[in-house]
Amino acid sequence: MTALYDTIGKSYRDFRRPDSRIAAMILDALGEAGTIVNIGAGAGSYEPRDRDVVAVEPSTTMIGQRLPNAAPVVRASALNLPFRDNTFDGALAIFTVHHWPDQMRGLAEMRRVAARAVILTWEPVEGASWLTRDYFPEILERDRHLFPRAADLFGRAFAHLRIEPVPVPHDCSDGFLEAYWRRPEAYLDPGVRGAISPFATMRLDSGLERLRRDLEDGTWRRRNGHLLSETERDLGYRLVIGSRN
Repeated sequence: MTALYDTIGKSYRDFRRPDSRIAAMILDALGEAGTIVNIGAGAGSYEPRDRDVVAVEPSTTMIGQRLPNAAPVVRASALNLPFRDNTFDGALAIFTVHHWPDQMRGLAEMRRVAARAVILTWEPVEGASWLTRDYFPEILERDRHLFPRAADLFGRAFAHLRIEPVPVPHDCSDGFLEAYWRRPEAYLDPGVRGAISPFATMRLDSGLERLRRDLEDGTWRRRNGHLLSETERDLGYRLVIGSRN
């Protein structure tokens, strides 16, 4: 995974800018936690600026994109956090758990070092997205294995669990997979795709060609034009708040 993000992470700062509405949900979920570890921190998206934060990130490419005023970073793995038990009030994990080779071990590490865990993740929702329904069903098929239902996975890791839907705004500034649900032309941009891990790791040429054709001849608008009046959608993104007791 370090090697993957050393490759695809080069454009993250340009296309994966934190969205203020999602950031507000994360900050609220952290509650009064004053000391926070951000695991799989990447370039530092969604790190609170008014808290005492330490970042953990294995990729030197991602570390190199952190701003000069970002939180201090430790190069380490989520599976072996270099901290004592109960070091932090809260542990943050943003779009990273699905990349961990042993998810339960990583969640146990979160539980060990912090009283509260806040995790931004995704769970597949059949038929919710034109992107995976009409053009890239192989992404949905693959991600069923990477993203178990949030209640199933995190319910085994934490004694107390709360799961909140995270609606995706139509103008979301964080370019994750479904961020462009009302801006389909964006998926034809190699820079956009380069900051989305499925496009960087899978051969999706045929779906891209179908999307390009359907945008040119109006098929996409005939099928999905009703979306253009919507301001946000539930596309399976979830904010998980867990505690060990």
